[in-house]
Formats: sequence, structure tokens, C-alpha cells
Amino acid sequence: MESETLPTEIINIIPNSPAAKTKIAAGDVLLSINGHAIEDVLDYRFYATERRLRLELSNRNRNYHIKIKKPEYEDLGLEFADGLMDSQRHCKNKCVFCFIDQLPPGLRESLHFKDDDARLGFLFGNYITLTNLTERDAQRIIDMRLSPVNVSVHTMNPALRSRMMGNPRAGESLAYLEKFAQAGIDLNIQLVLCPGWNDGGELRFTLQELWKLPTVCSIAAVPVGLTKYRENLVELHPFTKEEAQNVIDIFDEYHSDCIEVCASDEFFLLAEREMPGAEYYGDFRQIENGVGLWALLRADMLDALQSCQLSTVNCQLSIATGLAAAPLLRFLVDETQKIWHNIHVNIRPVENRFFGANITVAGLLTGRDVIAQLRGCDLGEKLLLPAAMFNRDGLTLDGMTPEEISRALGVPVWAVGNRAEELLKAMGL
Repeated sequence: MESETLPTEIINIIPNSPAAKTKIAAGDVLLSINGHAIEDVLDYRFYATERRLRLELSNRNRNYHIKIKKPEYEDLGLEFADGLMDSQRHCKNKCVFCFIDQLPPGLRESLHFKDDDARLGFLFGNYITLTNLTERDAQRIIDMRLSPVNVSVHTMNPALRSRMMGNPRAGESLAYLEKFAQAGIDLNIQLVLCPGWNDGGELRFTLQELWKLPTVCSIAAVPVGLTKYRENLVELHPFTKEEAQNVIDIFDEYHSDCIEVCASDEFFLLAEREMPGAEYYGDFRQIENGVGLWALLRADMLDALQSCQLSTVNCQLSIATGLAAAPLLRFLVDETQKIWHNIHVNIRPVENRFFGANITVAGLLTGRDVIAQLRGCDLGEKLLLPAAMFNRDGLTLDGMTPEEISRALGVPVWAVGNRAEELLKAMGL
């Protein structure tokens, strides 16, 4: 029977790295650096930055020590079986708006895992709720200067936060925000808004309280996402046009040059208001939350079109996207065709039948919906799909690859990111 791989077991040494010049080998276990025990990726990244290192390792037969000199902050070159070097922390909340609770059965097991791990925030910018933090965790964030910390706050009303998140610790854990602010740790704040819960007066109170924290860099709100799989869950309704307008009006009261206080693109679409320009979003700190995607792509594309060289490209293609992004893509294609008259592009909005009509963002489209709604259409020479549809393994939420979609539709499929350069290149320009 094979022994279980230890979290700090080394699986590979990167060639030409500082570690490659030593006798460290795959299969050895990293125990400490300069006397500090290594328990997870935060310990490893923090203590390995020094120029002079003394590593304690085990090769299962004995412990041994290695001394390494390297430039400060240069990576040691050790790779571990798990990116966290520890087990991933599961979310302990039962939020009334949780999207994972609204997933249908039969999806990949990984999609049903709820993470709430501060270390993933450090590695990938994930948002955490603070309810999983211990005092030791919080102090380690401060000592290691892990800034910024991205926090899903939702409301600054402790009682309401506990009720919305189904966790009695949710209210008291807000104290970590003050602790981080006093220590100079930058904070990016996410609010998932639910009509009748944390909008209106509660939203105004939340913004007032967050404004008092000196290290808050951005505050963004997204509307609750509601799928058709909400059986036995708290009753919620999607934002109406008037409710979305009210959210934008409240955010405008707190919008400033000091803090990015922005409603997401979805709120402007729901409110049927003109999307702000790029200047509204400052440094686009919450672009991954769909805050400013529209403005950034529009500005990026218009700038790119001004500097493009004329060509004699002649092609016909289709772009599939969610219902929310379709108007923007139509505008961008119209601007492109003003320059290149031989480019013929059809925008193909795809309704999200998998999750339900309330879900309109491109990143939650499935391969099955794309195939079902585009089969039989004249797609031209190629079909462009949003790269956000696919995960790091190149799979849609229902486990399909671009190649499988291509075979089903009989046309080459390109996954294109949210950048003008990628879009123009995919068009052949």
C-alpha cells in the first residue's frame, strides 16, 4: 500500500533554481526554514524570501540540513504536490444567496466544494468571509503583510450578517476588518446584494461603516445570482429595474477618487442605465467580479481600432456570448466593421437554459446550451466563445472542451479572452 503524500513533500525541483544546485531531491519533505516550521504555502513563501536560508528536510531515513544563498525574494525552485501545502478549508457558512447551493446535480465534484481559505486569497485573489479565521490566522496575515485581503462582507450589520450567512460567527468576525485596517492591510470589499435584505438603508449603513476604515481600497456590489434550482432554499427575488437604480444611486453617494465604490456591470444593465466610462472604475480592482468589464473592453477596443493597420481581410464568423454582453459586442463589431468592410460578424446571444433565464453572464454558459441553440445556424468560418466559459483545464461547467463543441457544431471554435488584442486576432485582424 502506497504511503500518503505529505503536504510539504517536494515533487519537483525547477532546473537552474537555487534548490537545483543542492542535493535536495523529489520525495524529500521540507520541515523548516531558518528555524521556522513550514506548515503551508504562507510559511514557505514568507520565510523563503531571505538571502541566506537554512533548510531542514527529511528524506524518510533521516533529517538533514541545507544552506542556500540567493537573491532576496528569488524563488527557491521547490514544487509541492498541493499548492496550499495543506488541506483546503471548507466554508462553514450557509448563505441565503450561495450560488453553489443552487447548482444542479451531476456536475463535477469540485464545483460543489465551497472554499473559504485566506491562503487562496493570497495565491489567487479569492474573497473570504473571515468566519474561518482564527486569531493566529489574522496575526499571521498582519505579520506577513499579506496585503490586500479580499473580503466578502455583504453587510456591516452584525446581526443581519449572521442571519444572511447562517453563521453566528459572521457578525463578530467583522472585527477583523478593524484589526487589519489598524495594521495597514489594504482591503477590497465585495457585497452580494439581495433585494429586501441588505440593500436600501442597510446598504447605506454598510457603506458608511466601511468608509470609516482607512485601508479600504475598493467596495463593489453584485446582484444575487438566482438559478432555477432553488428548491428548499430561502425565497429571494431578482432585482427589479427600480431596485437596481436605487442601488446605483446609493453607490453614487459614496463614489470618490479615494476609494473605488462601484456597482457591478449587471446593476447598470438591470437598471437600464448607460454604462459608465473607464474612469468610473479607477484601477479596476474588482474586474474579476464583473465590475468594469464592459467599460474596460469598450475602451480597450476603441483604442486598438484607432491604432490598427488597414488590411484586406475578408471573412465571416460568429461570436456567441451571454445575453448581458451581447449589446456591447454588437457595438464593438459595428465599430470594427466601419474600418474593415469585408469582416462579417454575427453576434449570437445564448440564453442560459441550464441555470435559468436570470443568469445572463457569459462565464456561466454551458457547452450544451451553446450547441443546442447554435446547431443549424450559419456560423461562418469560425465561432468565437468567451474564454470565461472554460476553467483552467479548458472545461465548461458541464465538462465540455472547445474541441467537443467544435465537433458538435462543425466549425472551428476559439476561446477568446476579454481583451481587444485577443478579439481582433481571433477575427483575423
